Amino acid sequence: MSDEEHHFESKADAGASKTYPQQAGTIRKNGHIVIKNRPCKVVEVSTSKTGKHGHAKCHFVAIDIFTGKKLEDIVPSSHNCDVPHVNRTDYQLIDISEDGFVSLLTENGNTKDDLRLPTDDNLLALIKDGFAEGKDLVLSVMSAMGEEQICGIKDVGPK
Repeated sequence: MSDEEHHFESKADAGASKTYPQQAGTIRKNGHIVIKNRPCKVVEVSTSKTGKHGHAKCHFVAIDIFTGKKLEDIVPSSHNCDVPHVNRTDYQLIDISEDGFVSLLTENGNTKDDLRLPTDDNLLALIKDGFAEGKDLVLSVMSAMGEEQICGIKDVGPK
C-alpha cells in the first residue's frame, strides 16, 4: 500500500442514460429517435419488405427537435435504435436579460438562468411582447440528451 492519496476526476453524471434502446420496427410517427447523435421527432416511417438477405428495413424521416433540420435513417426493423428521453417542463418567466438569457422560476422556488431566448422568430416575438406588456407568462422547456430549449409559451393572465 502506498501512502499517496489518489484523486479521481469525475466527469460522469448520476448514471441516468440520455437514451434507451427500442426495436426499430416498433417506432412510430410522432415518436422520437436519435439520428446522427441528434434527438429527433419522427414525421414519417416506411417499412420495406424482407429482401434477399432477410431483413425488413425501416426508413425514418425525422426533424431535429432543437434545430428543425430534417434527417433520414434506414435501419433493419429487427435492430435496436436509440430513443432519447425527452422531457417537457413549464417554468414561470421572471426576467429577460440584455444578453438574451431568461430567468425562470422553478417549481421548488429556485431560479434557472442558463437558458437563451428561442431562435424561432414567432416564439421570440410572443415572449418579448408579452413580457413588455407585463403579462404573467409560463414557458415550456424541452430537454433531451443534455440540451434544453424553450419550445412554447402560455399566457396565464396579467400580473
